[in-house]
Amino acid sequence: MVRSASLAAMRAPDTGGADFHRVTVAQERPFCGAVLIVSGRTYFWSYTANMDAGSQRVLQYLTEVEEAAEDVLTTKQQIVDLDMKRNRNREALSALKHDMADTEKVKVCFGNMFLKFPKSKAREMIQKDQEQLDKEISDLRRSLKAKVNCLNEMQGNPELRGYNLSPLSAEELKAINSLLRR
Repeated sequence: MVRSASLAAMRAPDTGGADFHRVTVAQERPFCGAVLIVSGRTYFWSYTANMDAGSQRVLQYLTEVEEAAEDVLTTKQQIVDLDMKRNRNREALSALKHDMADTEKVKVCFGNMFLKFPKSKAREMIQKDQEQLDKEISDLRRSLKAKVNCLNEMQGNPELRGYNLSPLSAEELKAINSLLRR
């Protein structure tokens, strides 16, 4: 029968600083344990002082793998969010190009207020934002490849073949075409 429960937050140095919660439940026999919550999953075990070295290594390994997997998922979600913003900007550029006269002013939303700008200025701002988004997305995609390789290495999986390929640049394509024409 449970009489009382207390929950106190702590950090455990032997798990790379992962967040822990120490749970003490007063029963007929007192029980002390720790709960590790990593990426929505809950791991429960007794104090690491009572664990043998093998169990501690397994726990450390699981924590590191879960953190790496969470990092991969977070990066993927950031790419999706930035891509959605890029698509909205693309729609806005298309609307500015086709629907209005060049002399009109357009309303642009900044946070919770709308400001009127000349159409050309609004187009320039959106194009700069598009360039910034493209750069951020390409940086995130590059870092995602490294994170996935690291995760595969941690899990003991072989490196993905062909995953690090990149398309030919315009200059490389021109050079190949000129060689083939000879």
